[in-house]
Amino acid sequence: MNKTFSTAVLIAVPLIILMALGWYLMHRNQLATDIVNLEQKPLSYQDNTIQCPQCHMYLVGQKYTAQIVNHEGKTEFFDDIGCAILWSEAHKIDFSKVVFWVFSLDSERWIKAQEAYFSLSDETPMHYGFGAYEDEKEGSIKFEQMRLRMLRGENMSDPKVRKKLLGK
Repeated sequence: MNKTFSTAVLIAVPLIILMALGWYLMHRNQLATDIVNLEQKPLSYQDNTIQCPQCHMYLVGQKYTAQIVNHEGKTEFFDDIGCAILWSEAHKIDFSKVVFWVFSLDSERWIKAQEAYFSLSDETPMHYGFGAYEDEKEGSIKFEQMRLRMLRGENMSDPKVRKKLLGK
C-alpha cells in the first residue's frame, strides 16, 4: 500500500503542476475587456493591450481615460473622454443604465463621470481638451455641458474653438 501511495503521489503532483501551469498560460494574457465586471468598478489594464472602440488607439496610462460598464459587466475602455461620448452616442447608451468612470487628474483616482468637472483646454490624446477633475476649478464645466460641447464639435479639435480657448 505504501508503494501504491508513493506512485500515486508521483503521478498526481506533476499532473497538478501541469494543470496549474496550463491554466496560468491560458489566463495570463486575458485582457481587461474579457473580464465580466458585475461590480461595475473601474478595471486595471496593461498599457498597449486595449484599443479604444471609437478611435482604435491603444490605451497608455490612465490619464484622460474613461470606462463605461454596463449592467451585464461588459467594460468598454476609452483613451479620451471625448471618444467615450461619441461612442456612447453612436451606441445609444442610456447613462442611467451604465457606470461611467473617468480618471481624475487632480485626485489621480477613478470617479464617476457625472460627478466630475471638466477642463476645456487640456492636451488630451485625441485633442478634444476635456480633462476630468474631482474638484471644481476656474472655467471648468460639468458632465452634461461637456457632453453637449463634444457632440456639437465645440472642443479643442476645432481650430476656431482652440483659438478662442487658448487666445492664440
